[in-house]
Amino acid sequence: MTSQMTRTGAARAVRDFWFAPGAEKLWLRRDDAFDAEIRERFGDLIAEATAGRLSEWESNAADALALVVVLDQFPRNIHRDSPAAFAADPLARRVAGRAVDGGFHMAAPPERRFFFYLPFEHSEHAADQDRSIALFRAWVDSSPPEQRADCEDQFTYVLRHQEIIRRFGRFPHRNTCLGRISTAEEEAFLKEPRSSF
Repeated sequence: MTSQMTRTGAARAVRDFWFAPGAEKLWLRRDDAFDAEIRERFGDLIAEATAGRLSEWESNAADALALVVVLDQFPRNIHRDSPAAFAADPLARRVAGRAVDGGFHMAAPPERRFFFYLPFEHSEHAADQDRSIALFRAWVDSSPPEQRADCEDQFTYVLRHQEIIRRFGRFPHRNTCLGRISTAEEEAFLKEPRSSF
């Protein structure tokens, strides 16, 4: 994949795949077949993105959204239970931050917009969590009435992420995968509901 046209087509392919009707049921849950399809169809593209070779996608809102999905979501699908699932997170945050600063998130339909915000929710840094809360709160407040309940439900997870970072300074459920030693408090916490995502 070397030409601009090919890469633009790839951004469209990412959007068509990720936002296909019915795909939302698979976004935030484990599905081995879905993960395998991402790996097969987009594995090379993920490698290009994590190497920083898709920066031209940041020139418009639609392609920037695709790039955030490739950097933030796809690694979580194809590298579950591996440090590689989180390796592109800093780059995803930088891309998402520039997109939000440029107002690109507001060009996305509301049901897609929150993907610009997830890299901040996924961060173990308090300042990113604060930004996540502000962005998601505005997203909820601007949601259409018929989608408000679903958006509010999503926001409870955003709040839970911030709560965990405030309490531990990291996500304890990542400790084993990242080779970190859990404290006794973290081990007790991991037995609680909604301690892992």
